[in-house]
Amino acid sequence: MLNELRMKIEKNTVVSLRYKLTDAQNNIIEEPDSPMVYLHGGYEGTFPKIETLLDGQDLGYEASIQLEPSEAFGEYDPGLLKIEPRARFPEPLEVGMQFEGVPDAEEEEDSDEADDEPLIYTVTDVADSQVVLDGNHPLAGMALRFWVQVEDIRAATDEEIENRHPEGGEAFAFGMPTDDSDDGDDEFIGGISDAGASSPTLH
Repeated sequence: MLNELRMKIEKNTVVSLRYKLTDAQNNIIEEPDSPMVYLHGGYEGTFPKIETLLDGQDLGYEASIQLEPSEAFGEYDPGLLKIEPRARFPEPLEVGMQFEGVPDAEEEEDSDEADDEPLIYTVTDVADSQVVLDGNHPLAGMALRFWVQVEDIRAATDEEIENRHPEGGEAFAFGMPTDDSDDGDDEFIGGISDAGASSPTLH
């Protein structure tokens, strides 16, 4: 018990964090009731700058940190906007619905990750015959401020290390669907077929 109390955050520890997320003007974006749990040590469970901040810290540590867009969800990319025929989507169709699809940019040489993880497109506008989709993360292009407090630290199990995430842990998803959920919470996610891959551009 005493060793657990003295445990510090290091590679292959599972960390439970209370956090509050605000924008650069301190408007609250998210302040969940339950902690965020991640596997520390470069497993992409949270942002590298936050991992660096927490490395070597112990239970009860709290701090505030600002992440620029490049350190969080990236700059906003207008090229990830797509216009698709409404007929390709299920009804009823509403703004805010999300669909999984592969961006046209996947064929570009510098787009190695696109083949591995299809983008999640969010419906941002619905017209009679067309749908506007945005493949940017909702928080792309934003500087974010985090307040974090370490609520728990424990050694990761071999299985958690092998799987690269804690059992039942939640990453910084911010309303985006996670690949690890099998409980049906992501049923609103649909697929976008690749038929007619060319899309009009927005001006």
